[in-house]
Amino acid sequence: MSLSRVVLFGRFQQGDFNLLGDMTASSEMPRIDLDRPRWDQSTFVGRLKHFANLTDMRTVLSSDAKLNQARDLVTNYRLGSMPPGTTEEQLWYAKKLYDSAFHPDSGELQNVIGRMSFQVPGGMLITGFMLQFYRTVPAVVFWQWINQSFNALVNYTNRNAASAITTKQIGTAYVSATTAAVAVSVGLNSLTARAPQLLQRYVPFAAVAAGNFANIPLMRQRELMNGIVITDGNGNELGKSKKAAKKGIFQVFVSRVSMAAPGMLLCPVIMQKMERYTWMQRIQFLHAPIQVMLVGCFLVFMVPTACALFPQRASLAVEKLEPDLKASIQEKYGDKIKTVYFNKGL
Repeated sequence: MSLSRVVLFGRFQQGDFNLLGDMTASSEMPRIDLDRPRWDQSTFVGRLKHFANLTDMRTVLSSDAKLNQARDLVTNYRLGSMPPGTTEEQLWYAKKLYDSAFHPDSGELQNVIGRMSFQVPGGMLITGFMLQFYRTVPAVVFWQWINQSFNALVNYTNRNAASAITTKQIGTAYVSATTAAVAVSVGLNSLTARAPQLLQRYVPFAAVAAGNFANIPLMRQRELMNGIVITDGNGNELGKSKKAAKKGIFQVFVSRVSMAAPGMLLCPVIMQKMERYTWMQRIQFLHAPIQVMLVGCFLVFMVPTACALFPQRASLAVEKLEPDLKASIQEKYGDKIKTVYFNKGL
C-alpha cells in the first residue's frame, strides 16, 4: 500500500468524513460514478437536491486540509483505489466537499467568498444591510459597491475556466456593474423621494438587477466574444459556440435575480408591517439584524432553488449553433450528434 493511501486511511480512522457515526462498511460496495451527480439532473427535484448539497453553507467551515483530503479521496477513488473501511456515505460526503470548494473545470481550490456555499451567509449580510440602509445616498452607494464587489468575485470564481479573462476585462466589468447599480439606486432614490416608503424600499432590488445585468455579461465577455467550449454527450470537445455562451449567461442572470427576488421583494413588506408595532419601534437598533435574518431565511431556500432552475450541464441543439460550427460538426459526425453540451457556469 502506498504512503498516501496509508495517510488517507489514517485520516479516515480519525472520523474526518464520518457523517453517520459508527457505520459498518461494506466490502462489496457497488462502484459509484463520481463524475455524475448523485441525483438525476434532468429533473428539477434532482437538481434541487444537488444544489442544496453543493451550496450547504456548513461546508464553508471546512479547513483547507479537510478539503484536500476530500479531493484526494475522490481522485484516488476515480483511479480505482479507496482506503479500507470507507463507506458510501463517506465517499459522497467527500464528493460534496470537493464539489463545494473546487472549480468543476480547472480543479483549483476556490476562494471562500466566491464559493456558491458562501451565497447564504454573504448574501444575507449584504442584502439585509442594503434593505435597511436605503434612505441616504452615501449608504446606498456604499452598500451597492459592497454588493457588486461580492457579485464580481462570485462571477469570476464560478466562470467557465476554459474561457480566460484578462485583468483589464475584470476591472471593466467590475467598474461598469458598480456604476450601473449605483446610478440606478441613486436615480430611483431621487425619483421616489416623495413616494410611499414601501416603494422606496424596493430601490435596492432594482439596483441589484441592474448591476447583475451589467456584471455577469461583462465578467464573462470573453465567452461572448470567442464562444464557450461545447462537447458531445461523451465529453469530447467539438469547438466553441457564442450562441451557447449567450444561453448560459442568460440562464445565470435569471438564476441570480431569482435568487435575490423573494427576499428583496417580501422583506420590505414584512418590515413595513412590523414597524407599525410599538415594540418594534423601541428596538430600532435591531432592525438591521432582523432584516439580515429574514433575508437569510429566504436565501437558505432560494439559493439552491435558483441554481436548480437550469441544468448545470446546459444543452443546445446542433441546429441552433452558428452555421459554420454546425456545418463542421455535421461534416465530421453526420447526423450522429443532435445535441451539444456546455458548462453554463454559476
